[in-house]
Amino acid sequence: MNAEEILAGKVLLIDKPLKWSSFQAVNKLKYILKRKYDLPKKFKIGHAGTLDPLATGLLIICTGKFTKSITEIQAQAKEYTGTIIVGATTPSYDLETEIDATFPTEHITEELILETTKQFIGEIDQKPPVFSAIKKDGKRLYEHARAGEEVEIQSRKTTIYEFEITKIQLPEVEFRVKCSKGTYIRSLAYDFGLALQSGGHLTALRRTKIGDYSVENAITPDDFAQLHEDEK
Repeated sequence: MNAEEILAGKVLLIDKPLKWSSFQAVNKLKYILKRKYDLPKKFKIGHAGTLDPLATGLLIICTGKFTKSITEIQAQAKEYTGTIIVGATTPSYDLETEIDATFPTEHITEELILETTKQFIGEIDQKPPVFSAIKKDGKRLYEHARAGEEVEIQSRKTTIYEFEITKIQLPEVEFRVKCSKGTYIRSLAYDFGLALQSGGHLTALRRTKIGDYSVENAITPDDFAQLHEDEK
């Protein structure tokens, strides 16, 4: 890789670590590339689809002229694996907030879990979590939520192409899902718990694919840094 290639455009596949924001990952790469290749201060770099800090996995980072492809990449189907805990909910639908309610799970069987997934295949209505970055009245929803403000959230259409249960060890349910752009897996976990006549929240999430791009071909930001140190 050289400066001309980076400015012309590169697609970099990064395996985002836990607790890193997508913004942090982009900034890390920006710093490494600028220092290594003496790039202009404002060279173009951006990611194609945010991952929450509590999620890991595939983050596609585009440089130079390839930043124009970001919208196109974001529109492609995404695949995730993760874990739902049934029997409890949290306000953020994941581990960002504490459990706020618990529910019975004695009636939940493997058969019920597998049957319930069928309700979520195809086009569904989904409400984004109140702890999300969507803007309402000029503020992000999580800013309203953290300020304790009640916000009316509109549901939106999204599509679940595949929803497979890969392991059941109650209260943990592991899954793989393939979905359209704009799907909130946290909301899917919450709605899945409701559909089981219980509660649910997400405790682990990993993005494995965006279109034909796979996390199997991605490297961590630290490995990326090491690779470019070794090239010196």
